[in-house]
Amino acid sequence: MDNIVQLLDLRIKLDQAITYGSHDDALEIAIQGLKIAREKQLASEIEYFQGQLEILNENFTKAIGHFDRAIKYNPSDGASYNDRALCMVELGIIDESIFYFDKGIEVEPDYATIYHNKGWLLNNLGRHTEAIVCFKKALELEPGRAVTYDNLADALFNLSDYKGALVAYRKVLELLKPGECRVIKEEILQKIKEIEDEL
Repeated sequence: MDNIVQLLDLRIKLDQAITYGSHDDALEIAIQGLKIAREKQLASEIEYFQGQLEILNENFTKAIGHFDRAIKYNPSDGASYNDRALCMVELGIIDESIFYFDKGIEVEPDYATIYHNKGWLLNNLGRHTEAIVCFKKALELEPGRAVTYDNLADALFNLSDYKGALVAYRKVLELLKPGECRVIKEEILQKIKEIEDEL
């Protein structure tokens, strides 16, 4: 497998591990990515995976430094802009984080995760309608993103679109594999029941 393809695959697996997996799985994947990047002397990938390790250790300021260097080596790396923005959110630097999400979208407009994460932040800021636009763009690019349907459902619920929320929550359950994410499935089933009881 080509090194770049292998590292891209590890980036995807890392994102999945962070979203629905475990901290230990994510740590193992980040270490593996860093090892390959160092072996192949790929500066931007070294910085990217070092940044991931800092995030996993909750060293968000250090992570930002790594993502800045990754961006310097590869200015079209939307994931580094995305993860820099997420670190800023963790540090409470909200307004500027939106700038970095937007910059990441500008340099890598086909990267679904960045639309999802910008939507997640907007939804948490009470900007539900803007969040829905971001979630729909993420799903246009990557229709099988269960986590995005979950967040879309939340935004729709926040806007009192209960029928839309039900459709989105059911789509999450459809997309999650059998035996996967039992706790999340139970939470979603509870939300569905609560909405159905209200309708």
